[in-house]
Amino acid sequence: MQAQASGEAVLRKEMLQTRDPFALELIKNALVTLADEMALTVSRTARSFVVKEALDFSTALFLADGELIAQGTCLPFHLGAMPFAVRSVLNTFGGRIRPGDLFVTNDPYDGSTHLPDVVLVRPIYREGALLGFSSALAHMTDIGGRIPGGNASDSTEVYQEGLRIPPSRLWHQGVPDENLFRIIERNVRVPDKVIGDIRSLIAACMVGEREMIKLADRYGSGPFRQYCIDLLDYTERFTRAEIAKLPKGTWRFVDHLDGDGIDPRPIPFVATVTIGADDLTIDFTGTSPQVRGAINCVFPFTLSTALACVRSIVDLSIPNNAGYFRPIKVIAPEGTIVNPRPPAAVAARGITGIRIADTVFGALAQAVPHLIPACGSNLPEVGVSFGGTDAHGKSFVYLEFLLSSWGGGPDRDGMDACTGTLVNYSNTPAEMIEADQPLAVERYAFVPDTGGAGRFRGGLAIERHLRFKADDAVLQIRSDRRDHRTYGLAGGGQGAASDVSIRRADGKVDHLPAKFLTRVNKGDVFAVRMAGGGGFGDPLERDPDAVLADVVEGKITAAHAREGYGVVVGGSPPGIDAAATQGLRTRMRRRS
Repeated sequence: MQAQASGEAVLRKEMLQTRDPFALELIKNALVTLADEMALTVSRTARSFVVKEALDFSTALFLADGELIAQGTCLPFHLGAMPFAVRSVLNTFGGRIRPGDLFVTNDPYDGSTHLPDVVLVRPIYREGALLGFSSALAHMTDIGGRIPGGNASDSTEVYQEGLRIPPSRLWHQGVPDENLFRIIERNVRVPDKVIGDIRSLIAACMVGEREMIKLADRYGSGPFRQYCIDLLDYTERFTRAEIAKLPKGTWRFVDHLDGDGIDPRPIPFVATVTIGADDLTIDFTGTSPQVRGAINCVFPFTLSTALACVRSIVDLSIPNNAGYFRPIKVIAPEGTIVNPRPPAAVAARGITGIRIADTVFGALAQAVPHLIPACGSNLPEVGVSFGGTDAHGKSFVYLEFLLSSWGGGPDRDGMDACTGTLVNYSNTPAEMIEADQPLAVERYAFVPDTGGAGRFRGGLAIERHLRFKADDAVLQIRSDRRDHRTYGLAGGGQGAASDVSIRRADGKVDHLPAKFLTRVNKGDVFAVRMAGGGGFGDPLERDPDAVLADVVEGKITAAHAREGYGVVVGGSPPGIDAAATQGLRTRMRRRS
């Protein structure tokens, strides 16, 4: 305690020193680089595909009071969620935090967003005083519970979803808590991957600690902290200035999920966006009450998603820190699917985060139509969990979140096969899946005619076929956009609907709902077609040469060119019949 008191005295003395604007810029960039170095540490050392290949993780740095000062180039979905973990540690341990401690939580109602997301928080001390925290979060391949992968849509309470860790010490003053490690190890199906990924998070936190201390050594703890406070204030001013450029008013949009995995009835989402002089409010009042299935979304994830949506329409050079949050208010009524009361199940909350984003973007598109593309399937709409035991009695879990394509934009076609604006996901190469899992990837391809028609075409749907090579395993699918397809904008058409089925080894084909749980055996083939992206603008305004190029590339058929765009293509090689096209488009405009 004496060392801590003397350290605080040094800090107060250093704060009196003159601040340098050039140093502020250097610190701003150093913090971003440091957070990214933490992210690189995770990607280089993680064990599971979902972390090292799909990149489902985030890293961040905080001040001693829990204010976010930098986030790595990871998942924007986590932008506003990670501060809740740090606050949870501060609320739980307060003055009992010591140098060398390391904290862990995955409780969605106390610092995380669902049980598979394990968050580590490392306090950073310099000269006896608490300087800040480094933190890293990653989605674990398994977290125990009733279903391999921990993402079942049909769980009805959080207790079914796996091991629930309240804010706890994973290390105590530099000494690992071996009991807690053993508890985690004994409660997951693939402990080598889970413990390996946790150790990669530890490594990232240690990198954050080491490099943040170096920064403070260079400038002094007091000046460093003041520079960080100045950076937060600068970010707030920058964000307010960006919001001030936007049109003023209120815009509302409604979208739906197809069901919760138990009740097939559509689930409404309502987003009302109000842009003020230099602030912005996103209100989810009117959104569905919380549901029985596990797609409820806790407030930290709802907040994070909403913040990330706004982040995508303002200047990209705004720093990712808590100053950005200040001008943005998010209202999510308690007891709704976007802010459920415990013990509501939340493991499959990712699909709800996606629909939150689609709904907020639908509202923002009315305010800034020149910035927002039509709805895509470029967020991880499809989650696949496959698990069981092999011939040697060893457990396996395959977990992957699949993405498709963007919707058409105000000035370009939707990108085919590309991750979305709110995630930095990457697919896992088929060769690696087949080497690690009892699976064969039989097909991974674009589906023609699935992008919504528009002046700018929606991106194509992707289909994937997986053949199972293990007996009596569990397959859990979380998908959507079958009944409520991706929307178009400015007169653009909807994208094609999604679809899932299983061709059993005996040749029977099971056509299945969007969310389901079933058992599979060797030789069964799972087929998923993800949704196509919506179109942007009047399809009859699309350049006929662009339509012809799509036909030549196999992205659309000649029949779809005629029906969707009024372009008559024929011959070999294919060419445009200009007269027939002009006549057909004239007739189609008259009918519309």
